[in-house]
Amino acid sequence: MQKTVIESIRDTLRQEMTRDERIFILGEDVGVLGGVFRATDGLYNEFGPARVMDAPISELAIIGVAIGAAGVGLRPVAEIEFADFIHPAFDQIVNEAAKLRYRTNGDWTCPLVIRTPYGGGVHGALYHSQSIEATFAHFPGIKIVAPATPYDAKGLLRAALADPDPVLYLEHKKTYRSIKGDVPDDDYIVPIGKAQVKRQGDDLAIFAYGMMLHESLAAADILARENISAQVVDLRSLLPIDWETIFESVRKTNRALIVHEDTYTMGLGAEIGARIAEECFLDLDAPLVRVTGPDLPGVPYNEIGEQTFMPNAQKIADAARRLARF
Repeated sequence: MQKTVIESIRDTLRQEMTRDERIFILGEDVGVLGGVFRATDGLYNEFGPARVMDAPISELAIIGVAIGAAGVGLRPVAEIEFADFIHPAFDQIVNEAAKLRYRTNGDWTCPLVIRTPYGGGVHGALYHSQSIEATFAHFPGIKIVAPATPYDAKGLLRAALADPDPVLYLEHKKTYRSIKGDVPDDDYIVPIGKAQVKRQGDDLAIFAYGMMLHESLAAADILARENISAQVVDLRSLLPIDWETIFESVRKTNRALIVHEDTYTMGLGAEIGARIAEECFLDLDAPLVRVTGPDLPGVPYNEIGEQTFMPNAQKIADAARRLARF
């Protein structure tokens, strides 16, 4: 069945809540309103206020309550309304949720899913456009996924709900209604930690995730008209990362281009590039290239500023063209 990303998320939540009474949702406006993006629309009426809980405007409290619930055997899905608002809960996530299994020598787990929309391109401006993946990827004990398609939105959400450890589930808000695709009715899972080659190519490898996957695929179409063959890899899982697929793609194409809309300095591309240099240095025929957002405090609101900030298909194609001809 054809669905949008947000329909896939909503339907998966409904199916898994019906299947498992331990699963409940909490967050700001998730209940009566159905979420600011309507990701939980209809679930309050279906499951009631005990399982779809409207929380006060306190991200620290939302995550703290969710950690406690996970500790006693429930399966909370905590929604942070925008990724930009997650920082008040930073201590709870990285010092409590991420460390619970380690500090108890495996006696306790923290089966918590934190859903949050991230990314720019929708005129969200400074406080509604941030990319937070690199910040949280620094902390072992948490897992991070970023589905780019409706198929992966379901498969990764089901994997996250079944995982015994906390999973940060990043939803690029620009994909919510703009990206459609087939979502099977069967109970499949997309394993956390496994990338996917979305397009085969021979001249260079492009690594991306979230909305940048679709910009990279569009760039590959541009390059194909110039007889440049780009392999496009959807990372999907950002912690853990599927290094094997990354290294295989680099060894096949001998060139690597990493794309993300987070800032250039200390973005996830820096770690990916470093690992490629360590493991595949002799396979590279050209320097590593990154196409990212600039090192600015935030995404501008106005049209020209936002377009200047955001990577897009043309910028990716321009960088790939230079790399392929290096």
